[in-house]
Amino acid sequence: MFTSDKWEDSKWSKEQQERRVVQTILLARFWTTIVFALKVSGPLVRVLRLVDGEKKPPMGYIYEAMDRAKEAIANSFNNNEEKYKDIFTIIDRRWELQLHRPLHAAGYYLNPSFYYSNLSIQEDDEIVNGLYSCITKMVASLDVQDKILAQLSKYKRAEALFGQPLAIRQRDKISPVEWWDNFGQSTPNLQKFAMRILDLTCSAFGCKRNWSVFEQLHSKKRNRLAQSRLNDLMFIKYNISLKRRYNLRDIVDPISLRDIDDSNEWLIGRLDDDSEEDELVFDDDTLTWGNVSRAAGAKEPTFYSRARASGATNVSCSSSSTTQPTPKQINLDDSDQEEEDTDGYKSNEGVNEDEDQFSDDEFDL
Repeated sequence: MFTSDKWEDSKWSKEQQERRVVQTILLARFWTTIVFALKVSGPLVRVLRLVDGEKKPPMGYIYEAMDRAKEAIANSFNNNEEKYKDIFTIIDRRWELQLHRPLHAAGYYLNPSFYYSNLSIQEDDEIVNGLYSCITKMVASLDVQDKILAQLSKYKRAEALFGQPLAIRQRDKISPVEWWDNFGQSTPNLQKFAMRILDLTCSAFGCKRNWSVFEQLHSKKRNRLAQSRLNDLMFIKYNISLKRRYNLRDIVDPISLRDIDDSNEWLIGRLDDDSEEDELVFDDDTLTWGNVSRAAGAKEPTFYSRARASGATNVSCSSSSTTQPTPKQINLDDSDQEEEDTDGYKSNEGVNEDEDQFSDDEFDL
């Protein structure tokens, strides 16, 4: 953009402030920093998206997702610990503070996809302690606690329905909650406990008031609305957004750990690739990134976050891009749609009573 004739002929290229911006952007140090930020933030953003997912409860996936995110970051830096150890310190501190809870450990243990593919889980003191902590915290009856512990051995050894060929094939094909619902009948107490754990979300994001919708409705034209009518409009508008998300349930799959594995695939090794100085800026021109760096007065080696070999046309940023459908682009806060009638719309909120053997303080773990 900044090396084109169109930019040189524009009035903005003559301004002193814009010239400083151009000099900064053409510095190799600027792009090196961008690459570093992408390598660190890419996997973490995907974990956050998983946490805020609304279709499938992600409680059984967070533990594994964090491990894969850290592995992806380490691989991006060619496992050179000096480059990412400070980042890991920050990640671990936030993980211990907000996401590292017994519920996450129990969800990881009870996820059949992870448990049966890595039996060393049962030897991990931290994960097993999290499971037992959830049992004692969530199950009030000591008798039921003993039954859950006794039935746990069938799950460990894949006995009864757990060992059926159909159950084995479905471990990686359906959600953990559905798997326990279909194949946990031989261990009824453990089944109920596992489904209660795995059916939890990891974020209250979906329960927060949508302030962008609120501000749209509470505009100058509507600032005299009665509180009841404003609440009705909010109810209708927000439920339209929820319906749109529901309609996308088969298009957007938040539980996709392959994206975390491969999220930094296109960045690996870019910081240490000296040959990119000879890469062409434009395929139909002889200008190279090395020419740009020298013209900008850069005194350091040039490394860039993007490089296109001559004749290349496509770059794949994720191995899952060829197998997953492209998500539809929607506007959840469509300002063009007005709701006229609000009478008769009421929120039907029901509260399901838990059975007596379970206590109600499972969220305080």
